[in-house]
Amino acid sequence: MTDATQDDIRHDAEAETIAEEAVQPPQASPPVERGNPRARRKWLAILAAIVVIAIIVYAVWHLFFAAPSETTDDAYVAGDTVTITARDPGTVTALYADDTERVRAGQPLVDLDPATADVDLAAAAAQLGQAVRGVRGDFSAVSAANAEVANARADLARARNDLARRQQAAGQGAVSGEEVSHAADTVKTATAALNLAESKLAQAQTQVQGADVRSNPAVLAAIAAYRRAAIRRSHMHIVAPVDGTIAQRTVQIGQQIAAGTPLMAVVPLHRVWIDANFRETQLADLRVGQPATITTDTYGGKVVYHGHVVGLGAGSGNAFALLPPQNASGNWIKIVQRVPVRVALDANELDKHPLRIGLSVDVDVDTSNTSGSLLGREAHQAFATQASDSPDVDADIARIIAANAGRGR
Repeated sequence: MTDATQDDIRHDAEAETIAEEAVQPPQASPPVERGNPRARRKWLAILAAIVVIAIIVYAVWHLFFAAPSETTDDAYVAGDTVTITARDPGTVTALYADDTERVRAGQPLVDLDPATADVDLAAAAAQLGQAVRGVRGDFSAVSAANAEVANARADLARARNDLARRQQAAGQGAVSGEEVSHAADTVKTATAALNLAESKLAQAQTQVQGADVRSNPAVLAAIAAYRRAAIRRSHMHIVAPVDGTIAQRTVQIGQQIAAGTPLMAVVPLHRVWIDANFRETQLADLRVGQPATITTDTYGGKVVYHGHVVGLGAGSGNAFALLPPQNASGNWIKIVQRVPVRVALDANELDKHPLRIGLSVDVDVDTSNTSGSLLGREAHQAFATQASDSPDVDADIARIIAANAGRGR
């Protein structure tokens, strides 16, 4: 047999062997040894015992050792929203702040076109100067009336002396009765002139009596008109009344706005508080002044705020709703009501971790001390803005009066 034939026979045998191995089913792998069931049950029992003991310890601590408290997650951050509105109509010429930007009290926000306000202010200044000059004229009229009265009195005294001399001379026959009659007529005329001069003096004095130039009614009216024009001019430059963050800016450059139009809002985030809505079944031990701890969804449990209760709402949320429920009609299902409770926050903690209005928080109030009031605290001024008037207005008024009053007044 040749070598080629032997190789073919060997290759055929190897192919048959491979085919037989492929047809045979795979043998099952040897079973894996499992752990000891008794040991596993033992460890499970130990774990269950530890969990039960922990639950019992927590329950005992909570019932006998933990301070009583009330908790709610129906609580939100609240705060003041100072709306910036236009007090007078005008056209927006400049914007100095936008949403999310921080501003300080007195910082410019919006400028309106001051052209019309400047004209009104100049007219008011002219009217004030005119009023001051008019009062000066009234004082001069009083001086002139006093001079006329003095002259009339001198004429009357001279006429009376002439009449007395003529009457004495007439008794001696030195003058005629006609001259005596003319002298008597002169006395009557001088008396009438004196009465007229005194009437003019009284009339002139009524314009200035009891007041100097500045306190004269006409000048006071002109001062009020100038102050009104100056206030309107100041409304063309709108500034931030408080420190805060800009929100809800709706005004645009070139927009013609009317008086009372909302322009933007300033939110003082450094003095926000918490409105926690507790169930009516939780209000029995809540008092003003009780300490509270607050956690937020924003920072999680790693940041804990500390505050205290400052007041309880005057009614439930449904009582002040736009459409309060009418429980006296139809079918009725009792629903547990919630009452808002205001919780003040620590300002230093707010500076480190600021909050935004509307954020969700969890509130836990320590109710162990129930000596506080069930009602809110006494009302007090919590917020104020800057006045519109400026000391510069008084300085301008004094300058206008001094420029038109002359000397001696």
